[in-house]
Amino acid sequence: MSEAKFHTYEKELEVGVRLAREAGAAILDYYDQPIVVEQKKDASDFEPVTQADRTANELIVSGIREAFPDDGILAEESVDTDRRLEKPRVWVIDPMDGTNGFINRDGDFAVQIGLAVNGIPVLGVVYQPLPGVLYRAVHGGGSWIERAGFPPQLATVSNNEEPASMRLAASRSHRSPRMDQVVQAFGFKEEVRRGSVGVKIGLIIERQCDLYIHLSSRTKQWDTCAPEIILRESGGRLTDLFGGELRYNSRQVKNENGVVATNGWSHPMVIGKLAPLLAQFGRLPV
Repeated sequence: MSEAKFHTYEKELEVGVRLAREAGAAILDYYDQPIVVEQKKDASDFEPVTQADRTANELIVSGIREAFPDDGILAEESVDTDRRLEKPRVWVIDPMDGTNGFINRDGDFAVQIGLAVNGIPVLGVVYQPLPGVLYRAVHGGGSWIERAGFPPQLATVSNNEEPASMRLAASRSHRSPRMDQVVQAFGFKEEVRRGSVGVKIGLIIERQCDLYIHLSSRTKQWDTCAPEIILRESGGRLTDLFGGELRYNSRQVKNENGVVATNGWSHPMVIGKLAPLLAQFGRLPV
């Protein structure tokens, strides 16, 4: 991480923020129009895609290619190739995380642009177009919240380590009986149900929640790359269910071992309490 440690990524951040805001504006152009929802052809279960996803994807990818032609790109709505695997720097892009939130018009969607160097996130931008909230972080530079009309605010997570008083960021959809078992075992009393991984990580860095647990392998690298560095720079931590670090720009883009995001303070406790539940579920690290 020596490059990341001494690199400010000033141009990369400027380009990422600009493209996220431009993509967000493009998405909102579709927001009040009739939405045509399609099923992704290569998805094993239902994964919706809209023209707003594709427009935002093209805008971001073309902008990254113009600014950083030597970098690799992994973008949700682009055809993936092995060429990115040869690149040390790879942009990991979700043009609209939370497409269901866009379709349902509940505001729970975000543009996510991350940069991974040698498999580790070093820069992240998450932009929620509807409320106009932007989160950004660069390795070693802190995590920042931007709202229109206010100066940027440095984000710091909570220090809550007591499950009974911790607030869980939970998915609006994809709820399983096993997740209900987890909630019961931990004794969580409060949940905030939102769509989009980036939106839920935002709840943690804004101290509205303390943790997020995703048991399945549904999330992909573009769901977690930008949110991970934003959470880490605010003092939090994001790993798989077994406490293993996520690696980016690998051939397999699924986060097959699930995701745990916390305020950092509680991370060892959460991983420890999850272990017997995962054993009960028959879950083993892939």
